[in-house]
Amino acid sequence: MTLLKDFKQFLLRGNVVDLAVAIVVGTAFVAVVNAFVADILTPIIAAIFGKPDFSQLTFTIHNSRFLYGDLINFVITFITVAAVVFFFVVVPVNALLARSRKEPPDDPTVRKCPECVSEIPAEARRCRYCTAEVTPTAV
Repeated sequence: MTLLKDFKQFLLRGNVVDLAVAIVVGTAFVAVVNAFVADILTPIIAAIFGKPDFSQLTFTIHNSRFLYGDLINFVITFITVAAVVFFFVVVPVNALLARSRKEPPDDPTVRKCPECVSEIPAEARRCRYCTAEVTPTAV
């Protein structure tokens, strides 16, 4: 009985549910990007280079058929997914995190040693790390 209870707790934990949602949304996102590449991007590239369908590009060596056109399609899809994720997820999240970060307030009881740039007490006459003489400052 406790095994089922533990399993239920595991499933209802926040990070497991978040992961499941991310997988479902990611799968749908990949489907949209695949459609974009197949229906819009590939025809544009084909119009430029004159080849209407990359998946039909092949070569044969000793009766072995190599489908390098499929590889081209998958590389285009990968680059498109990576670009969309970078520009629409990573860049905005980094900008939000940068805005929310706050620098800690300066501590008036400490200062930097001019020689070794270590933090020393403001009233110190000598650095404890490099033993350089420093003029004390009033706190």
